[in-house]
Amino acid sequence: MLTSTVCAAVSAAGLGIAALTAYRKRFLAATRIAAFALIPIGLVMTGVVDWVTSIVFKPTVWAGFGVLALSAVLFTLGRLVERRRGVGGRKERRSAAGSEVPAVAPTVSAPSLGSGRKAPKSTAAPDTDVAPKDDFSDIEAILKKHGI
Repeated sequence: MLTSTVCAAVSAAGLGIAALTAYRKRFLAATRIAAFALIPIGLVMTGVVDWVTSIVFKPTVWAGFGVLALSAVLFTLGRLVERRRGVGGRKERRSAAGSEVPAVAPTVSAPSLGSGRKAPKSTAAPDTDVAPKDDFSDIEAILKKHGI
């Protein structure tokens, strides 16, 4: 009951601030403030606040959180010890995977003889506008320009 009253007071104060902000012609900010101000009363009306307070004040719930924390700590310690000792780690799995017999690649078949026709020879002159493969002077100039 006290939590409901506190949440209602917080919402009322937030809506009052939103009204003052809207009075100052800052409607976007007033809308955001009003949205945040309505959250506490909405949580009370849906019953979320009662559910949270019943969880907080029950010792069995905290004991359950303690058991979960202990489980997480034990799991983490087990993984750390496993890594330090190297038991069941990646190295062992890789060495076990490497000791398997490798798969045999299929043999290459003999090349086919083809249809017996030869490719026609090109009588066209080679392209003269293509730079020779040795001439990289323009590229070297650019690299020198940039200090590379």
